Amino acid sequence: MNQRRFICLGILLCGLLCGITRADTFTLNDGSTLTGDIISFNESGLRVKFPDGSYSDPVSWTKFSQEDLKKLSQQNPKIAPFASAFIEESDEERAARTEVPNPVIPTRLKRPAVHSIFSALLSSSVGLFTIVILYGAGIYAAYEVALYRRRPRGLVCGLAAVPGLGLISPIIFLSLPPARLSMEEEESYRAETAPPAEAPSFIVPGSPEAAAAAAAEAPAGAAGGLHIAHAAPTTASGAPLPPTQVFQRGAFMFNRRFLETKFPGFFGVVRREAEKDMILIIKAARGEYSVDRISRISTNDLHAQVRKGPASEEVVIPFTEIQEIRLKHKDSPN
Repeated sequence: MNQRRFICLGILLCGLLCGITRADTFTLNDGSTLTGDIISFNESGLRVKFPDGSYSDPVSWTKFSQEDLKKLSQQNPKIAPFASAFIEESDEERAARTEVPNPVIPTRLKRPAVHSIFSALLSSSVGLFTIVILYGAGIYAAYEVALYRRRPRGLVCGLAAVPGLGLISPIIFLSLPPARLSMEEEESYRAETAPPAEAPSFIVPGSPEAAAAAAAEAPAGAAGGLHIAHAAPTTASGAPLPPTQVFQRGAFMFNRRFLETKFPGFFGVVRREAEKDMILIIKAARGEYSVDRISRISTNDLHAQVRKGPASEEVVIPFTEIQEIRLKHKDSPN
């Protein structure tokens, strides 16, 4: 029974000794010491439990020495956010913490690997696009050379499509003389290149061309014979009348462009002095009109002011009905 009591007493003493050894001792800035177990802490400080079971008042962090603050931060990570704010860093520690690493930069850049022009073109999308464009341009040039030299287009373009011959084959075929055409191809070529047939011409009566044609058609013996001289018609002032100009369907195409080009003086309200006595005679399917002025014109017809006795009226004349147009002086007999 006594042995059991001694065993319990020994266990109790060991527990007390362990509690005493577990207590921490801190040295404050004023020289005093603080021994006990830490029971709570916050941003204002910490409290400890003394070995006798009493509790201390909150001790501010500023009262602890720098060594104790560093030890508290290292031993308890939960205290580190509060204690580290009061730890003073030395100049060496601050410089080590703010030191900017100086990476080693090579003083000379490396040269790119040397490649041929063809491999450099194949290594980029722009180079591949350039090669495709040049390849297609060579085939198109061969096609134009085949047409120009009358050579088989399939042969010339096929040789141009072979790598290595794409630039040489068009030059070779361009240097060769053109191939001879067959009989059918020559006739077709002449038919395509033949000049168009001349449109039928009309000689205006009274013009120098009409006089020359009449002299050419007259008999040779009549050249020195007698003939009756006719006096040329003149105006009231004695000036000769201008010759009458005749335009017939078939020799001319009557449309808006023709009228605006040949008779621009008949579109204005007031005509010029040289054209004020001229009359436009239009012979159409509905009759013959003596036109003083063209008031309006469109793609298919024209609106003309025509004489009707002492008055005038506006009529519509389609281009398809016009058979003949004469430009004459008002005193001209024909």
